[in-house]
Amino acid sequence: MTPFPLPLAEIFGHWGAYVVFLFIGFAFGYVLEIAGFGNSKLLAAQFYFKDITVLKVMFTSIIVAMVLIFASSAVGLLDYNLIWVNPTYLWPGIVGGLIMGFGFIIGGFCPGTSLVSAATGKIDGIFFVLGVLFGIFLFGETVDNFSIFWNSSYMGRYTLPEWLGLSTGTVVLIVVLMALFMFWGGEKLEQAFGKKDPKSEPKWRYTAAGVLVLVAVVFLVVGQPTIEDRWARIETEKEALLVERAVQIHPGELLDTTHDTKIKTMMIDVREEVDYNLFHILDARHVPLAEISNPDFISELHFEPANTVFVLMSNDEAAATEAWKILQAESVPNAYILEGGVNGWIATFGDDDLTKRFNSGAGDDQLCYIFDSALGSRYSASEPDPHATELEYVPKIILELKRAPSSGGCG
Repeated sequence: MTPFPLPLAEIFGHWGAYVVFLFIGFAFGYVLEIAGFGNSKLLAAQFYFKDITVLKVMFTSIIVAMVLIFASSAVGLLDYNLIWVNPTYLWPGIVGGLIMGFGFIIGGFCPGTSLVSAATGKIDGIFFVLGVLFGIFLFGETVDNFSIFWNSSYMGRYTLPEWLGLSTGTVVLIVVLMALFMFWGGEKLEQAFGKKDPKSEPKWRYTAAGVLVLVAVVFLVVGQPTIEDRWARIETEKEALLVERAVQIHPGELLDTTHDTKIKTMMIDVREEVDYNLFHILDARHVPLAEISNPDFISELHFEPANTVFVLMSNDEAAATEAWKILQAESVPNAYILEGGVNGWIATFGDDDLTKRFNSGAGDDQLCYIFDSALGSRYSASEPDPHATELEYVPKIILELKRAPSSGGCG
């Protein structure tokens, strides 16, 4: 079963997916409007503690979505790796948040709610949208003057569990409890500053809060799936690809791919450092097998362009195959294995004077050639001429489109 998020373009086609997106956008705008979020007075009232409806609605949507996302991930219905998480640029993000918050207070809208207001013909909403568009234009024309700061303090896909060093389930429960406490405090402020009658609030909110906490506690106990859990769910399908040799690419195909300007090739050498230093293919990146599952490295791979092909290699194929399984479990697309490993590459492009070890058997993932010096990529076989020989092989690389969205946004 394909885990969520669903590949809408594959299911409905290119234009069909846009119809779905359009429907979701209209539905979201409709909900915001009927909730009163197109009214700048209601939005501004939260900053004066008179009516915190906006705060309660937004944080309710955040914690409900958070609980459902990680609950779905825990039971295998959702692949969290395919959900876009905005990369963190710490200080630009803080400054940008302050600017947006200041504009929110002054104008009474955030970008999303201003569009809702403008769509219903409200003058203040229209002027706010015009201001947003002018700000976008002004930013685009001046960003080169502060591009260093704009791209500073990059932290990648950085989340609260990583920052706090706690499990995902623990953080989810903490955030839920924090939000509920904030709601309680907000209602007290509404009563003090907005003279709001506490009896007007719906009683069912206590039941809803209790259910949300209970679900968070359950999935705190269950926990998030490990790499082994995720691999077990796809093992039957992916093992078939290995048996059919559908993902092991010929050295000639790798060489041609590295010279294809339409494809970005990332070669990942998972061997021990001593073998990598003796010989490696030019531009191959050394990432030992033990470090392949590092969350920072996996996050980096997910941020690569959609036309990136990842080719894993070891001396033979054993370690590269294990690394490939990890990338499959982590939903990294377009991952392949170098057929025959580095030994196969040397056998195809190496010089005749290289000495082969006769005590190395096939499948033991040992380097089968003896090198006089650890020259790394300074051997001629590291960078063969793609036009020197014509190799026959069956092409196997098929670019798989990423299923994660390209950006997030503010409602």
